[in-house]
Amino acid sequence: MPSYTAPTKDIQFVLHDVLNISSSDVPGYSDLEPEFTEAILDAAGQLASEVLAPLNFVGDREGCRLENGVVYTPTGFKGAFEQMKEGGWPGLDMPEEFGGQGMPYVIGTAVGELFSSANQSFTMYQGLTHGAASAILVHGTEEQKAKYLPKMVSCEWTGTMNLTEPHCGTDLGLMRTKAEPQEDGSYKISGQKIFISAGDHDMSENVIHLVLAKIPGGPDGIKGVSLFIVPKLIVDENGNPGARNGVSVGSLEEKMGIHGNSTCVMNYDEATGWLLGTEHKGMRAMFTMMNEARLGVAMQGMAQASAAYQNAVIYAKDRLQGRAVTGAAAPEKPADPLIVHPDIRRNLMEQKSFVEGARAFMLWGAQLIDQSHRADDAAAEGIISLMTPVLKGFLTDKGFEMAVNAQQVFGGHGYIEEWGMSQFARDARITQIYEGANGVQALDLVGRKLSSDGGKHVMAFFEMVKSFCKENGDGDMAEFTEPLKVASKDLQSAGLYFMQNGMKNPNAALSGSYDFMHLFGYVCLGLMWGRMAKASFAALANGTDDVEFHESKLTTARFYMARQLPMTRTLLARIESGADPVMALDAENF
Repeated sequence: MPSYTAPTKDIQFVLHDVLNISSSDVPGYSDLEPEFTEAILDAAGQLASEVLAPLNFVGDREGCRLENGVVYTPTGFKGAFEQMKEGGWPGLDMPEEFGGQGMPYVIGTAVGELFSSANQSFTMYQGLTHGAASAILVHGTEEQKAKYLPKMVSCEWTGTMNLTEPHCGTDLGLMRTKAEPQEDGSYKISGQKIFISAGDHDMSENVIHLVLAKIPGGPDGIKGVSLFIVPKLIVDENGNPGARNGVSVGSLEEKMGIHGNSTCVMNYDEATGWLLGTEHKGMRAMFTMMNEARLGVAMQGMAQASAAYQNAVIYAKDRLQGRAVTGAAAPEKPADPLIVHPDIRRNLMEQKSFVEGARAFMLWGAQLIDQSHRADDAAAEGIISLMTPVLKGFLTDKGFEMAVNAQQVFGGHGYIEEWGMSQFARDARITQIYEGANGVQALDLVGRKLSSDGGKHVMAFFEMVKSFCKENGDGDMAEFTEPLKVASKDLQSAGLYFMQNGMKNPNAALSGSYDFMHLFGYVCLGLMWGRMAKASFAALANGTDDVEFHESKLTTARFYMARQLPMTRTLLARIESGADPVMALDAENF
């Protein structure tokens, strides 16, 4: 069974050496001294490694079960959820007025990585609740916030998001779920939703569903969608759950992975619901939850890669197989460990350079959210809006790829379930699909985000990279900034191609959108590795006690610049080939 050790040292490095959070003027950041964040991460890491990680295999094997209308989670999940609630972890970055601890989002993200790496299926229960609570916090009335948030923040009650229906996924304008207005101001919700993660379970006394539905007589399509709060148990005037609402679990989906999370078919039969936000503006309210969820899914992709990488390294150092081509590395043993072989090293370096770069990218994104929300920074809001599809699409695509790479290190044992490597790959696979499939993320990036506000946000990113390269173009840093400049120019060239060709032939832009999302991702990780290299050079110059850690950072940064970042040139060539290679074949000839 796989093991998990929280990478608290690496997270601390990103938070304090790279992002310098404690010296930031973002409200709340001045409290984030290294000793304080270390204590939080150590406590979260202990819970992750000692409680959640051992249940990951259990959840995968047992799954959830539906009996007489009740969903039961795997053995041990309920007890672990109680420990999670007792520690106050679900409300770590939620407002204190509703029982949270009021910490910045960046700390919630760092802790979320540890929990997701240890047990993605389990962590989804509280993660979805966090998203639902955030939507109510932003769009709910004062009465709704007072009624639902305290118990959702504590996870006494959990939450869900209900979008997809059997006949429609991304195209939510096709939904059929109806919301009939009632004289008392409530609505009767009727319809069926599918793929509802954490739709029901035995770990909380109530489930607060956020349900998209159409009010009869509203506008056609997506403009006629509204969002409703539909509790499993109706909450009475004293704030206590009472009568059962008209919502039930039709079945549990049988899935490729995340077996420990209850993915439900939900039936709404004139269930009582209350409007959240404004009539016919449901997507605006839901996107508060979806955008948070997309960043959470980006984190899940890198978290599965991180856990898989840890176990691949252990195996590569322990498994004896063959001899080093340059001569026996361990002559006292019958064979050398796998890690002496160049192709194993290549595989592990690809994983390491992705995981550590992606972690920095993710935490930088979380810092931008804090700047936007806590400091009302419009520029940060623009950058993170631009980056959201890149974070979600690139980190989950590469996260799955790296989980497969880790499985490959194990050879045949990687294909055997008892080793657990298959689960990392299977659990990572869904991250490329849910919360907006990655093809949709690429279309959003190219079709909407690039041109947002006249393109000023992408231009601000280009200027950010240019300034970093200019300020750090001399001496030891040149070996990192020179490749970054080349990659950034490839990204700008791709954007220019879309500007020149996209209007007259939209297919030319959209055919290259997926490649552009990846090209953008490679550049973002290149910027992160440049920043990390700078931080490590500074630490070494200042006489750090941990020379090995920072030398390893620099070695990994060099690998990324030499072996990964040049992928931008290939992706640019694919983009500039235009729409013809993609669209030329007649549909009947596929």
